[in-house]
This record gives sequence, structure tokens and C-alpha cells, in this order.
Amino acid sequence: MAIEYDFVAGTPVPVKQVIADVQEVMRAWGMVGAEVVPDLVLDEGATTGSGLWIRVLDANPRPWDPVIQDFKFTPTVRVAFRLDKVADTTAQTDEMVRLVAGLLERISGDAVLHLGYELIWLLRLNGDVSLNERDDLWQPQRLAAITQPYRRATRAFSDT
Repeated sequence: MAIEYDFVAGTPVPVKQVIADVQEVMRAWGMVGAEVVPDLVLDEGATTGSGLWIRVLDANPRPWDPVIQDFKFTPTVRVAFRLDKVADTTAQTDEMVRLVAGLLERISGDAVLHLGYELIWLLRLNGDVSLNERDDLWQPQRLAAITQPYRRATRAFSDT
């Protein structure tokens, strides 16, 4: 079974710009794979040197989407992440956090990073960023990637 995370945001920023932002963050952090072409990220997804697979798409949520129901915002863009379980998952997760942190700096709006609607890692509502209180998730190197002010608060979807 794959380990998949989703970062969804309700933002006026178009998907093509989010793809450009992902590439910019990858270059800034020196991630291998930053040279991927936008169409690949949009269509098939792209893989970083660590094995982290990334795909950016229009969110197209259903009205019963838990994000809409629980946090009252409609996602417009989705960044899907899949970890390669054969490779170093800690390094891949660190990359995912760096990418999300970079996107938070570049795009406006509400956003959530979650693991299959079961575990919320990060939530930004009305500009307020909260990170899950679990220290095993938010290790020091990951906390260091978050440049926006944040607080630690564990949030959950209502059906979990």
C-alpha cells in the first residue's frame, strides 16, 4: 500500500502557477528533479531524487469533501505526494514538508496537508497556521522549514 499525502489549498492561484512554484521551491532547496517539465507534473507526476512523487492538479472536490465540510473552504488546487517505501521515507517526508512550506509562502488562501483524510499535519485557516502537536511528525528539521508564524494544535477531520 502506498503512503500518499495531499496538500490542498483554496487559492486564486492557477494550477500552472502552482507548478511553477513547486519547481522554484525544488530549485531553492536543491532537490534533484527540479528540471521536470510542467506538463509532466500536471499529467503523470514527477519524482525527486529521493523517490518522492509529486503531482499538481485542479482539486475538483465534491460537495461532501471533508475539507469543505470541516474547514469551510473549497480546495482549488491539489498537490499529491507519494512516498517510495523502498527508499528513505524520512528524506522524502522532509522534502514534502519543504515543498509545502515553500508553497505556503507563495500562495494565498486556506490549506491543509493531510495523510488520507486521517491525519492532519498542517492547517492554514484565515492566515493562522497550526501544526500537529506530534513531535514524531514535526521533527526539528521539518519545523525549521516553516518560516511563517505557527502554533502547535492537533486538528482532525470529523469522520476520523
